[in-house]
Amino acid sequence: MIQQNDFSLKQSTLELFKKQFRQLPNIITRSPGRINIIGEHTDYNEGFVLPAAINRYAYIAVGERDDNLIHLYAVEYTELLVFNLNDLGQKKSSWTDYIIGIVDQLKQTRCKLNGFNLLLDSDLPIGAGMSSSAAIECATIFALNDLFKAKISKLSMVKMAQKAEHTFTGVQCGIMDMFASVFGKQNQVIKLDCRSLDFAYMPLLMGSKQMLLLNTNVKHSLASSAYNERKQQCEQGVAWVKEKYPEVNSLRDITIEMLNLMVAPKDPIIYKRCQYVIEENNRLLTACEALKKGDLVTLGRLMFETHMQLSKLYEVSCKELDFLVKQVKKYPSVLGARMMGGGFGGCTINLVETTAIPALVQILKPAYREATGLDLSVYAVGVTNGTETLINNTC
Repeated sequence: MIQQNDFSLKQSTLELFKKQFRQLPNIITRSPGRINIIGEHTDYNEGFVLPAAINRYAYIAVGERDDNLIHLYAVEYTELLVFNLNDLGQKKSSWTDYIIGIVDQLKQTRCKLNGFNLLLDSDLPIGAGMSSSAAIECATIFALNDLFKAKISKLSMVKMAQKAEHTFTGVQCGIMDMFASVFGKQNQVIKLDCRSLDFAYMPLLMGSKQMLLLNTNVKHSLASSAYNERKQQCEQGVAWVKEKYPEVNSLRDITIEMLNLMVAPKDPIIYKRCQYVIEENNRLLTACEALKKGDLVTLGRLMFETHMQLSKLYEVSCKELDFLVKQVKKYPSVLGARMMGGGFGGCTINLVETTAIPALVQILKPAYREATGLDLSVYAVGVTNGTETLINNTC
């Protein structure tokens, strides 16, 4: 896994590609992971989300071939796999699915493709809730768009990356991760309407604060199946409400009063799922007003509320995530914390006084180890720009 330095990252990727494939790459792109400040599991319910791109990246280098073969190499796994452009095969439950899924989407657009060599390197931890998969997909589609001069718009690339995840990995994710990875902007968060895809940038005036990610090092063993189950539960809730209110299309259109009338008598679990989503959308709108005022205290309080409801109502947390949020809540230097991502592992996102971070980490690491038997990984992150092309030798 490569280290955090922009120049050395680019050079490392170039040199590794040259060593592996005995040619220089035509294109090098990078795409960031993301944090989501608030608005979790609302995206596939046509709600609002508040993500930002972070300064950890997936790097993709590609070079032309004169045949129909696709050679894929991942630095982290020291693994080279070969595919035929004319027969991409089926899902392999590996890192290659994210790349081959993109190739499949490009083929469906009738983009003229040739074989290519591709190298993946990254300093995004896998399974930590920073959306490494979306970063890989977005970096790949940007690179192949340049390589094959496909002239696909940014928004279309975002939609194709989402569809690749749906069709090739089987996760019915929303569009937030890909959108944030592509449209991220330094020192800004994105208020994204997942129904219309209208978006606005909100200032993230951190001052003396820092976003700190605490990685439980628990993998998302239940995340994919639970994600799809939660989506289906939300859809069922909407269907029941729609029986009386036909104008309703998603949880975005539903009030708690409608839930009480149409869902509560039928299924208490589905009621809780829907309740969480409706209240989370309201929290996000309140958080946006706080950001406009630079009010990080209110933002932090809302983050703590979100975690409690993700744990109790949406039930996608786990004991390790709950432990970390409970621990940091003891310290005035931590304004807010919550689990981030699909759940059942990954990271908590914490809004912390920068000067307090070393002492906080020194306390948390042994406490977490004693409570769980696991090591705690720590990432202080900054908010950065979205997907970029670093080298283009096709012009």
